[in-house]
Amino acid sequence: MNINAKSLAIIVLVIGAAVVAAYQMGASKSQKESVAQAPATAPAQPAAPATQAAMPAAHPPTDPNAPSFTHFQVGNRNVKGMVAVQDAVWVGTSGGAIRYDLKSEEYKLYDVNNGSLISNGVFHVSKVRDNIVVGTYGGGMSVFDAKTQTWKNYNIPDGLADQFVYDIDEDPQGNYWIATWSGVNYVPNGDLNDKSGWKTFTVKNTSGGLPNDWVYGVEVGLNGNVWFATEGGLAKLDSEGKWTNWQHDDGLGAPYEKIKDDITFKNDPAAASKHHATQKAEQGLGKDIQVGFNPNYIVSMVVDKDGSVWAGTWGGGLSHFDGQKWTTYTTKEGLPGNHVFMLNLGRDGKLWIGTNKGLARFKESGQGFTVYTKAQGLFADNVFSMAEADDGSLWVGSFGGVARIKNYTKL
Repeated sequence: MNINAKSLAIIVLVIGAAVVAAYQMGASKSQKESVAQAPATAPAQPAAPATQAAMPAAHPPTDPNAPSFTHFQVGNRNVKGMVAVQDAVWVGTSGGAIRYDLKSEEYKLYDVNNGSLISNGVFHVSKVRDNIVVGTYGGGMSVFDAKTQTWKNYNIPDGLADQFVYDIDEDPQGNYWIATWSGVNYVPNGDLNDKSGWKTFTVKNTSGGLPNDWVYGVEVGLNGNVWFATEGGLAKLDSEGKWTNWQHDDGLGAPYEKIKDDITFKNDPAAASKHHATQKAEQGLGKDIQVGFNPNYIVSMVVDKDGSVWAGTWGGGLSHFDGQKWTTYTTKEGLPGNHVFMLNLGRDGKLWIGTNKGLARFKESGQGFTVYTKAQGLFADNVFSMAEADDGSLWVGSFGGVARIKNYTKL
């Protein structure tokens, strides 16, 4: 029996919803971790970390400006999305969305059980205007109104192309662009409640301009350009309504011969999913490639301040497109892993790269990368999300938890 990816994802979420998992909070500094338990329902005050032993009298004083790490555990769940908003950080997990108050250190869980979301599987969290937008697996899009402290959910009957929502962005004219697994939604003036104005762009109605209906990212760039990360390559819609796209044959992603010795995921997705088997055939990935490798599959994307595009691929490394040519970076150039799950432009304008084997930044020289892993204090080596908080801390999301890094610029 063939199980497509949407069916498989829904099955996993249903099973996960039936499991009662406790949220845990822990603190670790200088790579030594102490853990305190918290109940599954978030209390008014989080559990205090275990008391740490006092330093010996002769121990030299610790540097208060040195980087320090705090770990937050969320059980067997991915942390796929995060956003920092004023004095809070929103954390999107496969068990719901959590708002953490940086001042009071109180946190609150929003999920299906308390009527906030339709699905607990959160892939995307962002701030759009004054609202928090949550994109979910199978539950559409949920919007939190900060003024009224209420949620409103949007799904296919409301205009969404699909119940799987991966990204949202707003263009300078105030229009919303929403990435889903069945194409891209365009919402004029960002009026989510006017279904009559919604439009959907697909492979079919763009005559292949959008190369694949599975859209994982949308970014508004310069000069009216809107960029789309899909499972079949990169696409651009310009201000004149013209579509252009690029695939592996154009330079996206590294060739298999370059990365075959560094493949981490040995199972072939095409063996478990009819969808991936079809994609593999359509994209010319032969039977000799039976591992987790698809250079056309853009998992993460960000548009740089100069209008160029960074694209993180599934096994093909990190690619940069300046509008004319492609440059790709892999483990051969010092990247920790070739599966690039997350891309984030820091407040300083520099690029953060989250991979299956750690977090990376380009060195000041522009040659090679500085890499951070669990050994340096991350919660885990797989990095799915990131946020820079107003208190100056960096939050890094992985499978099972989050690392909060204070004084991270001193790393």
